[in-house]
Amino acid sequence: MNTLLPLGTHLTFDGLEQPLEIERCLGGGTQGQVYAVRCGAEALALKWYFPSCIARDPLLRQRLQQSIRLGAPNGDFLWPMALLEPTTESLPLIRSQEPGFGYLMPLRPSGFQGAHLHAGGRMEISLQNILRACFFLATAFHELHLKGLCYKDISLGNLFLRPSDGAILICDNDNVAVDCQGTGSVLGTPGFMAPEVLLGAAKPSASTDQFSLAVLLFRLLTRHDPFRGQQELAIRCLDEPARRRLYGEEALFIFDPENPANRPDPEEHAAALITWPIYPRSLQQLFETSFGAGLRQPSQRPLTGQWKQQLARCLDQRQLCHHCGEERFQDGPCWSCGQSNPGGLQLQLPQGRVAACPGNALHPHHFDGRRGERLDQPLALLVAHPTDAAVVGLRNLSEAPWQGQLPNGQRLEVEPGKTCNVAALQQLSTPAGPITPIRR
Repeated sequence: MNTLLPLGTHLTFDGLEQPLEIERCLGGGTQGQVYAVRCGAEALALKWYFPSCIARDPLLRQRLQQSIRLGAPNGDFLWPMALLEPTTESLPLIRSQEPGFGYLMPLRPSGFQGAHLHAGGRMEISLQNILRACFFLATAFHELHLKGLCYKDISLGNLFLRPSDGAILICDNDNVAVDCQGTGSVLGTPGFMAPEVLLGAAKPSASTDQFSLAVLLFRLLTRHDPFRGQQELAIRCLDEPARRRLYGEEALFIFDPENPANRPDPEEHAAALITWPIYPRSLQQLFETSFGAGLRQPSQRPLTGQWKQQLARCLDQRQLCHHCGEERFQDGPCWSCGQSNPGGLQLQLPQGRVAACPGNALHPHHFDGRRGERLDQPLALLVAHPTDAAVVGLRNLSEAPWQGQLPNGQRLEVEPGKTCNVAALQQLSTPAGPITPIRR
């Protein structure tokens, strides 16, 4: 690749005290190129724009300055840190007739992979961690919208996943703008755009973000497009007019509860038919609303807070099939092997229940209804016994001891970092609230 910035050199920029060492080019697209750079001892990333991108997006500089001033909504965004313009000493080294500009952002750590790999079935990741990733996505865009901003281009191409724990990173944040300002040349990615944007009836906004987020969540959970069913098979060439019909004028959700005309084909769309039944009805209903009434009525689209709530509840009910070991999220026959599973042990909490399955966790929102759903500060973790798979323990991750009571009246104390057998308990008392095992 021909690079705009000379690799292996040190360049100086206005307003930056230290020069940047341009280490390597990480990739490029239609807007510009991204480089791994070093500023002193700190490893960062630098996006440098092509002159053609700057020319067709005259408000780009203003948006970047605005984003830098407001700061990142949370740590899941590879957010612009500083706008960079070359000094007179660096200008001759840049391989462009126009001086141009770029911005610094955090460097993506190792372990994160493009979300498109999962959508294509080329990533090893558990169902639990995909649900965690979806929860983090809903949280990230919830925080973005609270700042009065809209993203405008939510899609698989702008998302990285860490398979080990479902952590996410959102890139290409230079398209972010104040909600309803309608600035910039980016309208979205085909297949993710809200119908009103695709058909030219509206500009990107927080409301259209809500639709695009629902599409992205569906793609992550099912590895399939929510509108590609039987109707797609009748299309010979997915050109622009066909795309307008499929995703706009005649859009029909493949699992629309009232109209089966666009159901997935058993051979061409097998992934959708396998994955959709895995998830609880309450989560499915959010998709039915998003791609039903929400298709034509933006006010009917589920909000980010609703997605957070239902995704968190789905994670709470994660269990393992006793026969094949697959993850499942609702009672009844296993979606994978078809075998029935007896009702498992549940932990009754002041705000809901959590299945006693290794890997599940108890969080502050389980004890206090005023706390919003979060997954990053667990108070307890359910763990498997090292030698007996039938025994599940509850590990105290808090800073205070718990008081437990056994069925025979005996009491025990669970110190921070220690684990107790939940099946042997009658109740646990914690500073956050009571934990009561429920045997179904």
